[in-house]
Amino acid sequence: MNSSKLIFKYFKKLNENQKNQFKKLEEIFKFWNSKVNLISRKDIDNIYLNHVLHSLSIDKLSIINDNYKTVMDLGTGGGFPGIPLAILYPNNKFYLIDSKLKKIKIVKEIIKELDIKNAITINKRIEDEDKKIDYIVCRAFGRLTKIVKYTKKNLIKKNNGGLICFKGGDLKDELKNFDKKHIIYELKNYFQETFFESKKIIFIPMH
Repeated sequence: MNSSKLIFKYFKKLNENQKNQFKKLEEIFKFWNSKVNLISRKDIDNIYLNHVLHSLSIDKLSIINDNYKTVMDLGTGGGFPGIPLAILYPNNKFYLIDSKLKKIKIVKEIIKELDIKNAITINKRIEDEDKKIDYIVCRAFGRLTKIVKYTKKNLIKKNNGGLICFKGGDLKDELKNFDKKHIIYELKNYFQETFFESKKIIFIPMH
């Protein structure tokens, strides 16, 4: 299954507006992806599994909930995980940051087309952004030591916030010199699809 039905299978409490937004995602992303390579061309037909559901997997871990928090999507690229999460959590405020202006302009258009009210785009390098945030989420931004180095100035050290990183494969080498407290979540424990077999989320609390 690779349609919005895959999202509805795991998220049964979405309202009609959220359902409509998720249904529109594929058409909108296919249009923009034909102009600028937001996500891999080979991935576009698997957008709901590889990108939307993967982005939303955070919800199953009960790290973030919809209670008026601020969340930054670091290196948002084509808008993942920020756009799906902004749809899922309408009471939280999302900042989608990327240094690539071409991508950020399109992400801004996608947010507008989907009528997402709680997402703002930022065209900056994270080193140059001083905004204080409850949570930072990122996919494919680099090694954890690099991410922590660049983001610790932005994270509010209270309210159970922290850094949430999507990772895959064997993380022993990446974590061996990592002295911060962290929790590793294996996504195969929450989802049936084989895509999640090696997918993980690392949560580093900042309180």
